[in-house]
Amino acid sequence: MSMREKLDELNRLRAQSEMGGGEDRIKTQHEQGKLSARERLDLLLDEGSFVELDRFVVHRATDFGLADRRILGDGVVTGYGTLHGRLTYVFSQDFTVFGGSLSEAHAEKIVKLQELALKNGAPLIGLNDSGGARIQEGVVSLGGYADIFLRNTMASGVIPQISVVLGPCAGGAVYSPAITDFVFMVRGTSYMFVTGPNVVKTVTHEDVDMEGLGGADVHASKSGVAHFAFDSEPECLAAVRQLMAFLPQNNTEKPPSRKSADPSDRQDEKLLEILPDNPSQSYDMQDVIKAVVDDGEFFEVHRDFARNILTGFAHLGGHSIGIVANQPAFLAGVLDIDSAVKAARFVRLCDAFNLPLVVFEDVPGFLPGVGQEHAGIIRHGAKLLYAFAEATVPKLTVITRKAYGGAYDVMNSKHIRGDVNLAWPTAEIAVMGPKGAVEILFRKEIAEADDPEAFTEARIAEYSERFAHPYVAAGRGYVDDVIDPRETRPRLINALDMLQNKRDANPVKKHGNIPL
Repeated sequence: MSMREKLDELNRLRAQSEMGGGEDRIKTQHEQGKLSARERLDLLLDEGSFVELDRFVVHRATDFGLADRRILGDGVVTGYGTLHGRLTYVFSQDFTVFGGSLSEAHAEKIVKLQELALKNGAPLIGLNDSGGARIQEGVVSLGGYADIFLRNTMASGVIPQISVVLGPCAGGAVYSPAITDFVFMVRGTSYMFVTGPNVVKTVTHEDVDMEGLGGADVHASKSGVAHFAFDSEPECLAAVRQLMAFLPQNNTEKPPSRKSADPSDRQDEKLLEILPDNPSQSYDMQDVIKAVVDDGEFFEVHRDFARNILTGFAHLGGHSIGIVANQPAFLAGVLDIDSAVKAARFVRLCDAFNLPLVVFEDVPGFLPGVGQEHAGIIRHGAKLLYAFAEATVPKLTVITRKAYGGAYDVMNSKHIRGDVNLAWPTAEIAVMGPKGAVEILFRKEIAEADDPEAFTEARIAEYSERFAHPYVAAGRGYVDDVIDPRETRPRLINALDMLQNKRDANPVKKHGNIPL
């Protein structure tokens, strides 16, 4: 064959590989509200930047009629491109080819990509749409999953790993996304579960459909497995692009900065109106955050899970930052098991990838109750304490109102290496709230008083005057300054500028023993 004839054959094979399982199956994919594997890559990456690897790989199975059914690519498109102009590795499982099932060859393609991403210090994004292990290959496909899990673990904290679940993800397949840094899902088409509805019904006699067992909203609001849930694939993939603008390429780099026309010395008068005069009334901490950060833009993570605490990314004076904030508008901003776990994971991610942490604190304490105690609030609350104490990135705290009890310690206090700790004049830093403290301290006197209510009110006023303010803590240096709320933005930006060359380290060790 001449060179031109060989090129014609090459182009024919390339075109064949790009059709995956064929036009009919792609059409079915579209009818289900799903994009094809390659259409997803086009939306995710910068236009025209994708370079494919291993397009000619096929499976090696010979049993159960597979010998003559070899499709180029074997159900996964792998390669690299750019995202915001930066190198990014990506694989996209193709449900039109053997249901996107994972074979030995399929797994090897993903493993090769994982190793390239780790060697070159670049993020890895997986677009998951797979029926699970390819049954015809038995234990070989299971071994392929384990090979992927190992590399997920080795890359954890070294490069950002993002999992986008765009179809079924069941059995052992769920553990790769679970190890990665973020999980995205789409309502109505994404599912994650260890065992499907039929097995659940057989074993436990519970009748549940796929959406109710492992749909996007279930995992975004109840289990906490998914960080994001969206109504469509284009919306989901656009959010992945948005997230990547905050993250560095790897753990040795600083996160990308962003120029903004928002003045660093801006002082927002709205900050004087957000907190109600009555300390028992709620307010939305999002209003505080958006009044402080660049352009009022806060990219929230885990929005629908453990809503009593906020986590997310923003820019502040151009610095990419991670934000952890109590949310008084939900459960009074109290810390419970789910909020502690949610925040702890986020803190550790920010620390791994050099994102400074900014904490907005208004916390009445830990949630009391038999259910919380028996479910291990001590162990789970300690995760958040551990995460903040361990973190070596710049750590800033602003106490807007309540900072009571052990929760004061946990929320990046000066005592666990908070770098700059500020308080508004409305801050109340004490062992507990005035009412609870008085009921304990003066229990006997209240019982013997002629007018218990008047006596209690008088003691509450006395306690509030002595303790329900930030000046005792500031007098001991536990708070670096008490500031006008309008000064919050310029003071935080100034602190981030001051801390940009911060050097801190933990004792040399293999790893700590976080209370999992």
